[in-house]
Formats: sequence, structure tokens, C-alpha cells
Amino acid sequence: MTATPETPVRLTQFAHGGGCACKIPPGELEDMLGGLATALPSPGNAPLLVGLATGDDAAVVTLPAPEGAAAQAMVSTADFFTPVVDDPYDWGRIAAANALSDVYAMGGRPLLAVNLLAWPRDLLPFDLAREVLRGGLEIAAEAGCHVGGGHSVDDPEPKYGMAVTGLADPARLLRNDAGRPGLPLSLTKPLGLGVLNNRHKATGERFEQAVATMVALNRDASEAALASGASCATDVTGFGLLGHLHKLARASGVTAVVDTAAVPWLDGARQAVRDGYVSGGTRRNLEWVAPFTDFGDTDPDTRLLLADAQTSGGLLVAGEIPGAPVIGELLPRGPHSVVLR
Repeated sequence: MTATPETPVRLTQFAHGGGCACKIPPGELEDMLGGLATALPSPGNAPLLVGLATGDDAAVVTLPAPEGAAAQAMVSTADFFTPVVDDPYDWGRIAAANALSDVYAMGGRPLLAVNLLAWPRDLLPFDLAREVLRGGLEIAAEAGCHVGGGHSVDDPEPKYGMAVTGLADPARLLRNDAGRPGLPLSLTKPLGLGVLNNRHKATGERFEQAVATMVALNRDASEAALASGASCATDVTGFGLLGHLHKLARASGVTAVVDTAAVPWLDGARQAVRDGYVSGGTRRNLEWVAPFTDFGDTDPDTRLLLADAQTSGGLLVAGEIPGAPVIGELLPRGPHSVVLR
């Protein structure tokens, strides 16, 4: 497929998957990474506060501080994916917001980003790539984050994202292993991004509510979580709510109970499921979490939506924050890591 002036470019048609739904499935990823966390040598410099062990959203190291100065930690992450929407400017904005989200999910402030761009130079014009980069620059500027160049490769499939470095207070991190029984669970963005994006890829229909949700920064949610005294959070992206909740509950040694009636959905999400616009990534997410989840009498469509592979989704916070619905709570560890009611 080659773009021509006479043929409107649909970026999603140049990718086998879209957005965070193109991630390596969580079960396969964990098998691949098994043993690496303990096999990594310690470089003996800045202490690693968060690494591979708990599968958190970003890596965190303590920075050396002059005597008497406040301690700081450096947060480092990278995220990129294939086109989730056809509009290149929107794709750039979404990918940048998604990459920055990992820093916010750790309670950090993004400071510097570099672009990661793969582009099929013989198939797609560079003016589209420029629009992708423009979208990323705009979101980084909104976040107060510098963009200092990046790296590009010629690739048969377009991909874009960012590697992001941020700063955080090491005593006030948001971690996925800090949950404890008795805490409520809050979700800061509605679910359904995956099925709406999959419908967009298949039909070309544009869903403004999905784009607006994906380009919204998780900055305010992160700041609100810290202000409330929360210490446990994660963002909801490619492994779906159930996948990220399972990882949080497993790392924290608790069971997460979800009130399915309290979970917010994007307009059109349930219809998209009924019409069959469910990605393979979402189905793999559901298969992965099934052994760890008590589904109760939850209907099949709701199960799929709870496992829906989100792109640039919201924060899942162990605590209450203004404006975010409480969708469940953490309980002492039981037979399952996640229970649906």
C-alpha cells in the first residue's frame, strides 16, 4: 500500500495493530522477562528504587544530593506504538500523552523527552511524519516538558512515541506495590478506548470523545493523588483495567474488588463490543487474567471491556481523588487477585 495525492492516507491501515493494543501480550512478556530482574548486575551508583521486579510503569533511581539539599529521584520510561488513529497530528498528541503518563503514574514531573520515530519512507510522505512530531511537541509543551531531539529509523510500519525523563520526590512516589487493604480504588478516565479505536481502524469513523480522552494529560490526576496522600497507583493502558489491576494487587499482596456498575465507560463503547470491534490484544488480556480473577456473574461484554486494551488511559489510584469515581477497594489477599461484583 502506497499513499498517493489521489488516495487519502489512513495511517491505521499501515499497521497490523493500533496503539497499546499492539503490545506483546502480558503473559508472553512476563515469560520473556522471567529471571532478568534478579540476574541484572548492580552498577553500584544511584540506588534503584523501582525496576523490573514489580512491573511498574517506569524505572526510578535516587539522585545524589548535596548535603542539606532535598532528595530527588529520576524517573525514566519509554513508550511508542503503531498508529491508533488516522490523523497524524492526533496520533502524535496521543502517543506523547501516553508516554508522559508513565512519569505521572509514578508521581513524577516530566522534564525531558526525546522522540522515537519509525517511518516507511518509501510509502508515506514526510509531511505526515512532521505532523506526528508536531502533535507530540504540542503535548510535551502543555506538560512543561522539553523535547531534545530523538531517533528515527526507516521501518515498514510507522511507529511513534517518546523516551521521557522526569523528577520525583523519592519519599512520595506512586508505586504499584504500595497498596494496602481498606483503600478505595479510583479511576480517572472512562474505559472503552480500545474498542472505539478498533472500530475507527475498521470503518474510518471518528470518535471525538476517544481522542479527547487520549490526549488529556494525567498530570492533574497525579498531583491530586499525591495531594491526597496516596502512595499506590498505576496507569491503565495496553493490558486493560483487569491486567493492570492484577499487577497492582499481585505486587501489593492484596485482592482488588471491582464494582462493575461504578466503572465509567465512553459513549459508544458497549455498542462497539456488541458489533464485534474487539482487538486480539483485548482478548489476550482477558485470557491472561482469567486464572487470577473471580468474574462472578459479570456478562461477557463487560468482561471484554474491563480487559479492553486502552491507549493513554487514566490513572488507577489506591485512594480517593476529586472528580474520579470510586470503582472498588483493596482487601486482604484472598484466592484471587481480582474479584468482580
